[in-house]
Amino acid sequence: MVNARMDNPAMTGKVAFFYIVEPPDYQIMACDLLASIRTYFGEDVQAIGYCPEHRMDELHPAVFKAHEMMNAEIRPMRTEGMWDTPYPHGNKIIAALQPRDTAYSAFLDSDILFLRPNRPENLFVPGHVSCSKAASMMWADASIWKDLYEVFDMDVPEERMSLMRRRKKVPPYFSSGLVGFPETLPDGRHFGQVWYDCARQLDRAEHIPKRRPYLDQMTLPVAIRKAGLMWNILPEEQHFILGGRLKGKPLPEDREIFTVHYRTQRVLRDAGLYDTAKRMLKSKVGVRYVRRLVPDDAQG
Repeated sequence: MVNARMDNPAMTGKVAFFYIVEPPDYQIMACDLLASIRTYFGEDVQAIGYCPEHRMDELHPAVFKAHEMMNAEIRPMRTEGMWDTPYPHGNKIIAALQPRDTAYSAFLDSDILFLRPNRPENLFVPGHVSCSKAASMMWADASIWKDLYEVFDMDVPEERMSLMRRRKKVPPYFSSGLVGFPETLPDGRHFGQVWYDCARQLDRAEHIPKRRPYLDQMTLPVAIRKAGLMWNILPEEQHFILGGRLKGKPLPEDREIFTVHYRTQRVLRDAGLYDTAKRMLKSKVGVRYVRRLVPDDAQG
């Protein structure tokens, strides 16, 4: 993990947080996420929600209103035809591919909440992609890495790491739920393009099992190396993954958790954080439930 702080004036106003806004559930979760961004990062960061362009008309009007009230955008992105066969789970990579005018961006899964004051420099380091260790890797054994890296004519990294919830040592393998990166590489390439190209290449390697839905996580360390960057492993407090072994348990009281990845509303309730999310939303838009901004009988 890189501990260097980014006390860099260029960071001010040059950071974007982006996420998926899609019906039915991600559009609602996205509003809770956005409220937490504005609560704990203020107005100094851009916030951008991406929706597949063919589903924009399905978004609830209240979701647009909430984004307007919280000074955020919802942008359409083309997802159809971006993979050889439809792959909705790959929307995060398509979102990473979109153009932004910031120096740094971070993709956030929609089922994430920030819980305490934070600063962009805790999530971004020059020359690095910031991400956390994956919670586990149950879909394959360690032998897959040699075959995977051979797809890209690369050697498996010598580095070994334990995962967030498992002690077994594996080559670098990261969660793709929170990924912070420089938008433009020193050679002018775009990191999102590198990640997308790697994912497309692996998707076509039919001898590699379990490519879907794990393309994003399988190719993230490859893309980082292909981009000429290094990985900055975030502390667990900056991306605390709920569920799994922690299902039904509250947050640890002896640690300062900045960010939670909750996956489902049930897990959020079990962790005692559902009301926290709704309080943040109400503080920003005046209602606990976003659909109340535009009741169904007011949609016309």
